[in-house]
Amino acid sequence: MFCMTLYKVQPRDVAVVWFRRDLRLADHPALTEAIAAARTVLPLYVLDDRLLTGAAPARSWFLRESVAELDRELRERGGGLLVRRGDPTVVVPEVARAVGADVVLASSDVTSFARARDAAVAAALERDGRSLVLSDGLLLADPDRVRTGAGRPYTVFTPFWRKLQQEPRRPLLPAPTSVPTTPEHLRGSVELGREQPPLPDLPLPGEAAAQERLERWVADGLAGYGAGRELLDGSGSSRLGADLHFGTLSPLQVESTAQELGAGAEAFTRQLAWRELYHHHLYHQASEPRRPSSLASAFRSEADDPAAVSAWRDGRTGIPTVDAAMRQLASTGWMSNRARLITASFLTRHLLMDWRIGERHFMAHLVDGDVANNRGGWEWSAGVGLDAQPWFRILNPVRQGQRFDPEGAWVRRWIPELAGVPGRYVHAPWESPEAVAGYPAPIVDLAEGRARALEAFRAATRRD
Repeated sequence: MFCMTLYKVQPRDVAVVWFRRDLRLADHPALTEAIAAARTVLPLYVLDDRLLTGAAPARSWFLRESVAELDRELRERGGGLLVRRGDPTVVVPEVARAVGADVVLASSDVTSFARARDAAVAAALERDGRSLVLSDGLLLADPDRVRTGAGRPYTVFTPFWRKLQQEPRRPLLPAPTSVPTTPEHLRGSVELGREQPPLPDLPLPGEAAAQERLERWVADGLAGYGAGRELLDGSGSSRLGADLHFGTLSPLQVESTAQELGAGAEAFTRQLAWRELYHHHLYHQASEPRRPSSLASAFRSEADDPAAVSAWRDGRTGIPTVDAAMRQLASTGWMSNRARLITASFLTRHLLMDWRIGERHFMAHLVDGDVANNRGGWEWSAGVGLDAQPWFRILNPVRQGQRFDPEGAWVRRWIPELAGVPGRYVHAPWESPEAVAGYPAPIVDLAEGRARALEAFRAATRRD
């Protein structure tokens, strides 16, 4: 059951607040409830190697530094963060036992990993006579409430969006001004040492930086978001993905702040609703698995053309919009939404490669890598997911570049080999009358790749 309301715990001496994807103090229902009910609150974070191993270096850095910022914010309020490394099913009960807490409060999550982990922690606590209490913090609305009239989860965005707008929101909670004193010997950890960012231009971690980022963007960028979000250079994007993933901002904070301004808010809150849809879908998948798409048989594995996959990953396909986006991802841990659509379409359409190749690659690099969003976006692009684009819709990367990077400045930034190519040829350098030194020829003819994909998908749907 996904809990969306505050659970009224009984008054007690000590409560543990287990932070996970909610690395903030403002709008934190579990923390608010703990402070209201307990004389002493012990904030806890558990570094779980199952989540850290293989994670994108930029994402791991943002996580660790945001945990350190959370500790700093708690210390300013008289508390502090206990950080332990290990298996939460062992660590959380041990900590609760050590401080004499009979309740652990945390925010609900939707992934199968998180739900299995929480069930195991709850069982371990119960064997000790203690309990795990989950409350909201990750989503705007309860997935068990946002259903069709027939009681089914939504699979199409527009009716989901309408239903989500009708759902009442819980009150937005302020950050506490003080946290009941945490014992000094239970604060901090050697794990909180500050690290240098692994890539340049990563977003500043932590809640304070996230709040500033939100306020600045709402003031300066929200009004032009409808058109600006499509620009390949990302100048019209909010850049709040990592904040939403790690919870340095809550989605309710972001939605409320955007709606206060008014102009441009609907276009942006629709994108928040796509995030919500993908998270709801992940929640429902465990009990209501979706029928496999007929298109699945059309896609090829990496073994069918490893050279093409390597060229795509390395930004050496000879298609400028694709290559610029992939090089930007490797260098910054980020790319714009439009660039994600173009690179995904090229991999799954022109190269006919399995979308899961791209999903894994993005998760290995994105600072805002989120299981629900990343998987949902890749399934959508491949035509096998929720409200997926039709199989016959294939993005032309040249036209996309000409439309959303008309001067070619973004392409030239990430592909210096094209610095001297005139604007009319920068998105299709193979058409230039002069040879372009150092840049590869296209690995696939775009027209031929499109035709091959259409035939493969037609054949797959006929077999359905």
